[in-house]
Amino acid sequence: MSVRQGMLAILSEGPMHGYQLKQEFEARTGGTWPLNIGQAYTTLSRLHRDGLVDALPVDDGEPERFALTEAGRDEVTAWWTEPVRRDAPARDELAIKLALAVTVPGVDVRAIVQMQRTESLRALRDFTRLKARPDQHATAPSARRPAARSRAPQHDDAAALKALTSARDAGSPQAELAWSLVLDSLIFGMEAEARWLDHVEARVARASDERPARREAPNIPASLPTTTAPGAAR
Repeated sequence: MSVRQGMLAILSEGPMHGYQLKQEFEARTGGTWPLNIGQAYTTLSRLHRDGLVDALPVDDGEPERFALTEAGRDEVTAWWTEPVRRDAPARDELAIKLALAVTVPGVDVRAIVQMQRTESLRALRDFTRLKARPDQHATAPSARRPAARSRAPQHDDAAALKALTSARDAGSPQAELAWSLVLDSLIFGMEAEARWLDHVEARVARASDERPARREAPNIPASLPTTTAPGAAR
């Protein structure tokens, strides 16, 4: 999700300062994409530079608040009415890793797939358990060891689960719905990743089986020299 567009959407409800925007952004996205306060103010500075927000007058000691300009409101409206473009997908570390693995000699691609499948299924179990038992915190193994990186979530699993639970506990029906939708997205993403890994394993196995059959046949001359039997007429 674009932080820029998300902050504009939140500001469409009314003026806010940077820390408010950080809190609202995290709460409304289910708590799974923590926003650094420095990033929040950097984004606000760029929005101000681009004429999409204005800084409001404040009294001494109060944090500076920002409000949408007409251009900012137009950009939010355009964002709501346009689909998210999929023609330029974000870089996926796992897809890149496996694409390179099949081209680098000596890499055990099947071992990589098996290791990643174990991690993906573990994450899927954690997210599914959290969905089924929202009143309890799921315990992620990453609290005990570094977790392998995968497509979702984008940061440490233990932190993601804690953030998801905190977002759910925010109390409002809107926060509960946001939490549920984001968690569903993570579950669907892990399920799709597990199916894709099965597909990768099958393709790699098939390519390995076909490779010997594709070796070139030995270069046999079209006609072999004939030997003349002793005493035969020349």
